Amino acid sequence: MISDVHGNAFALDAVLREVRAAGPDLIVNLGDQAEGSADPARALAVQAELAAAGALEVRGNNEEKLWPGGRRSALSRHYGAWLAAHTDPALLARVAALPLTARALDGALLACHGTPDSAWHSLLWVWDHGGFYRARDPRELRAALDPLGAEVVLCGHTHRAGTTRVGDTLLVNAGSVSDQVDGDPRARWTLLTRAGRDWDVRFRATPYDIEAAVAWAATHTPFGDGEAQLLRTGTMDARGDGVWEGPQG
Repeated sequence: MISDVHGNAFALDAVLREVRAAGPDLIVNLGDQAEGSADPARALAVQAELAAAGALEVRGNNEEKLWPGGRRSALSRHYGAWLAAHTDPALLARVAALPLTARALDGALLACHGTPDSAWHSLLWVWDHGGFYRARDPRELRAALDPLGAEVVLCGHTHRAGTTRVGDTLLVNAGSVSDQVDGDPRARWTLLTRAGRDWDVRFRATPYDIEAAVAWAATHTPFGDGEAQLLRTGTMDARGDGVWEGPQG
């Protein structure tokens, strides 16, 4: 499964080489497909091809920014205008219309970006406004997960991979293909394997050509400096000139 590509076609290419080598039965894309500056139009086109081949998709909070009035700051509106001018409108409309949640495997697997009720909130991790995430109270998690009746719930949004079991439900955050938070700039994805009701989770960190991504952003967009710091450092100390606006948006 992949999440939070954030318009980084270079990281996505590297991840998909590994994903395809693993030969999964299903690719799950957990949202935030376009919002970034390293060839986002190509990143969107590649993800549309995945969907056409059967990938399960949900929308992220950044897909909701594509809705009328969805952008919350001047910088975000600046990026939105640039993205609209340089991207096939049909590709943007496609991801803006994605569902908030989706199920597979006869309902055993539920996918969402943030939570099943909001693309802007988070399940496994809680942002503490000090630049870090802490684990959510397991009692809160159980109250949220038990009614879903799923064996496994997949989410993204926080750009931090992790997993926990709550009651009979396995909760997995896939991490992010682009825009890391832990100081390691490699692209992340997660391989999930099912054997009966048992699930095996493997978190992957994939090197990619960061300098090529940085060069593309610098050459083709007005957001190059922020994108360079964001991708090179692997932290959210830089937020891509306002392109990525934090866990709550």
